[in-house]
Amino acid sequence: MSSLLPCRAGGFHFKAGKGNPIVKERIESIKSDAEQLLTAISSIEDLEALRVRFLGKKGELTSVLKGLGQASPEERPVIGQMANEARVYLEEKISSAKSALEQKATAEKLKAEVIDVTMPGKKHATGSRHPLQQVEDRLSSIFLGLGFSIAEGPDVELDYYNFEALNIPKNHPARDTQDTFYINDDVVLRSQTSPVQVRVMEQTTPPIRIICPGRVYRSDAVDATHSPVFHQMEGLVVDKGVTMGDLRGTLELFVKELYGADAKVRFRPHHFPFTEPSAEMDVSCFVCGGKGCRVCKQEGFIEILGCGMVHPDVLRRCNIDPEVYSGFAFGIGLERIAMRAYGIDDMRLLYENDLRFLKQF
Repeated sequence: MSSLLPCRAGGFHFKAGKGNPIVKERIESIKSDAEQLLTAISSIEDLEALRVRFLGKKGELTSVLKGLGQASPEERPVIGQMANEARVYLEEKISSAKSALEQKATAEKLKAEVIDVTMPGKKHATGSRHPLQQVEDRLSSIFLGLGFSIAEGPDVELDYYNFEALNIPKNHPARDTQDTFYINDDVVLRSQTSPVQVRVMEQTTPPIRIICPGRVYRSDAVDATHSPVFHQMEGLVVDKGVTMGDLRGTLELFVKELYGADAKVRFRPHHFPFTEPSAEMDVSCFVCGGKGCRVCKQEGFIEILGCGMVHPDVLRRCNIDPEVYSGFAFGIGLERIAMRAYGIDDMRLLYENDLRFLKQF
């Protein structure tokens, strides 16, 4: 038989002797040392260090197994069984210790992060559509229901589309730099969305039925009822046999859908260079029902839009024969609709981004 002695590498080698009591003692000592150290372990990191010390590739128990090659054939199975049993025992102890540490850490975390479910929750602020956008969506929905489609165009427009194609000559007051923002002699910020109508007529064979919502720009001083930037929604219908009666019927349906079945409309003669004949349309006051009040200045009606039959010269410039086709157009100021719908008395409130104001909508 042989006895187990410590070697320089930290392992053991066998020498002929009386048997293997030293090996057994060494394995028991490793188990005892590991168990004693386990009782003082307080973290996962320390536990991993202990595992490496005893069960790692260069661990104390591993060194015993590495010395089996020098043992006699009779000793190998006995020593191997003892060492493996010790390994399984220590692995179970380490695993149990790890589970205990993890449970303790979880309990401490839950205790630190405890939530009082009886406390009121934090209110999350939610946004809503701007009142101008709400009005645009409402009007768009009505006209889409009447068979119109939506057309869009550039905010920075050529002078030709903004003026010339709309029958507004060079000497017209609207072309004055005090009324229009000029980029250069040929480019302007559009003063209405009518250029979109011209572009559509140039590119589309009638029938045409569109609305053109968007921002427009005019050189106005800022006050309670004016702004250099505001919003319009214009409409255009071009087809064979379109009459002023179609214009009135369409706009009357629109008004009744917007203000109710009892709403009445009134047309007054007016002048626009791009329509002939032209008119301004009033609607019965939605506050007093036409009886007269402060809102309608005792008239019983409130102006909401301009309209008229498309001028034959405008059709010709778009290569549409006015002997075959006719059409009508109208333009609505969205700020005016919003202010009257929500009782807003100062247009500047719509642009100041004051949450105290916007939260009301």
